[in-house]
Amino acid sequence: MSERTLVRAMADGRTMIIRSFRLSLRNIDGLITALALPIMLMLMFVYLFGGAIRTDGRYVDFVVPGVLLVCVGFGAATTAISVAADLTSGVIDRFRSMDVPGEALLNGHVAASVARNLLSSLLVIAMAFAIGFRSDANLAHWLGAFGILALFVLALSWFAAAIGVAVRSAEAANGVTFLVAFLPYASSAFVPIHTMPSWLQGFARNQPVTAVVDAIRGSLLGGPIASKVWPAVAWSLAVIAASAALARVLFAGRTR
Repeated sequence: MSERTLVRAMADGRTMIIRSFRLSLRNIDGLITALALPIMLMLMFVYLFGGAIRTDGRYVDFVVPGVLLVCVGFGAATTAISVAADLTSGVIDRFRSMDVPGEALLNGHVAASVARNLLSSLLVIAMAFAIGFRSDANLAHWLGAFGILALFVLALSWFAAAIGVAVRSAEAANGVTFLVAFLPYASSAFVPIHTMPSWLQGFARNQPVTAVVDAIRGSLLGGPIASKVWPAVAWSLAVIAASAALARVLFAGRTR
């Protein structure tokens, strides 16, 4: 790739990222939901369900990683819907006439998704501290937990982008990602896995959400971390590689 081509690709990518941010800001309903959902979920799980669930420590400390991932799952729906809407609105033809590559469009949606979801995560943590969450983690452990979360956010954003390319309407994209958003409930996010039915425990222990939740919880609350971090990182990298490749192949097929 020549230097001129690289500069052009970077400029196109920057333009598409700014466009995706502007679309997010114009979607007032979605923006309000993204900001209000973390607060509502923290209050609901801690005050409505927390008294009925027994964990090794306080439930507010136990549940924070789970709420983080639920918010990320719901936030991914916005990405899938936005990608699907672009593919059905005719805007792709305009971009092709300006020689804007499909990779730039997808990268813009993914970057906006990562930013939205990390903002939502900061709201979850702020709300958790407001209602009693406490952590003895040092700066390195906090940075590790944030890195694990950011990597999973990137993975889920690419997965959502692939869904948006694969389906034929924004409504279908919303439906598929809505189902994905419930994956944390069948994990270690909200209840200890040993309390689940035996037929469900195998799935709950061996799915990506459990790996990520356990790694973040171990970083923030103490306990063995190394054995939990690598499965979380491996799951996230695998999802990123598969989803990004699939999104690009499907995008090229649909915009031929």
